[in-house]
Amino acid sequence: MILQHAPLLLDPQSSPELAVSGELGRQALVVAMLGSPFVSQVLLAAERAMAQAPQCARIFAHWPGDRAADALAMRFNAALHALARSGKDAALSALYAHGEGDFDGVIAQAMRAHDGELARWLAHPTQTNEVARSAATMAALKLLTARFGLPCELLELGASAGLNLNLPHYHYDLGGLSCGPAASPVQIAPLWHGAPPPAADPVILRARGVDLSPLDLRCAPTVERLHAFVWADKADRREHLEQALAVAKAHPPQVEQGDAVPWLAQQLGGPPALGRCRVVVHSMFRQYLSTAKRAALDSVLNEAFARAIPQAPLAHLALEWTAPRDEVRLTLTLSAGEGVEQHHLATCHPYGDWIDWRG
Repeated sequence: MILQHAPLLLDPQSSPELAVSGELGRQALVVAMLGSPFVSQVLLAAERAMAQAPQCARIFAHWPGDRAADALAMRFNAALHALARSGKDAALSALYAHGEGDFDGVIAQAMRAHDGELARWLAHPTQTNEVARSAATMAALKLLTARFGLPCELLELGASAGLNLNLPHYHYDLGGLSCGPAASPVQIAPLWHGAPPPAADPVILRARGVDLSPLDLRCAPTVERLHAFVWADKADRREHLEQALAVAKAHPPQVEQGDAVPWLAQQLGGPPALGRCRVVVHSMFRQYLSTAKRAALDSVLNEAFARAIPQAPLAHLALEWTAPRDEVRLTLTLSAGEGVEQHHLATCHPYGDWIDWRG
């Protein structure tokens, strides 16, 4: 399913700023195809009104990196959502509450009045921490458990608030296969294509993560930030977040502040940890790394793969966009001392709505 290469709906030639950006209009098509018509309308209205917010327009026009990979449009969408949730702009709050109205007029006025506040959001990367993505991870862990019969240790890169580290505390329906505590407040049931994963139940000995700027779930503004990044017309995602936050109070995730590459090198250094399968996992993380950082991460993993043995296998699970950004794949790279295997386990919805399982 092609999501990222649709043409723009707009002709931006009337504004030099929009001619350089165009990113909001492009992303509006993406979110519409992902089933979010309200956010699509918001982004289109914001694209048309960008000249009303000169600070934001300059940031879009002169963005130094890849606007799509850096999720610039999603940062701006979160900024507008946060403003609507704050109640500072009554007309914008009403538009979001009703899901319809004068998109162009309301959003243009909000952008004129709050240009500086919206611009400040663009300086910070997205923080979705989408727990529905953990269904793909759980399916892969069941596969690894069936193969090796070993407990797992999870090492998550770019863990944000660490909500996905709590995946053993969530309940899943994976193609009709039920797993996890049935009474969990977090119930994840993606639309499933293909055979179900193996029935083996993973045992997770430990789950830790790292993030450059980990989110403190005890901080109200942090929790509000997570809510802002949920698309406003996606009630299921909002409910998943609220439920996962409740689980996190009882099971605080272990997320360290740091650079992922040296952190992982430290975790995987030294002799293999016998009697467990170490699993390096990340979702929508690699796109934010520089070319040099990606090479350094690959080097750390390759060195660790070379040290893996049957009593201490190493797995790398990545839920990431493909290079052309036309689909999201769950890939597994694996070593147990007899060479490195690579598998395309599944193609997935970016936010976990469906999984096309290949196994």
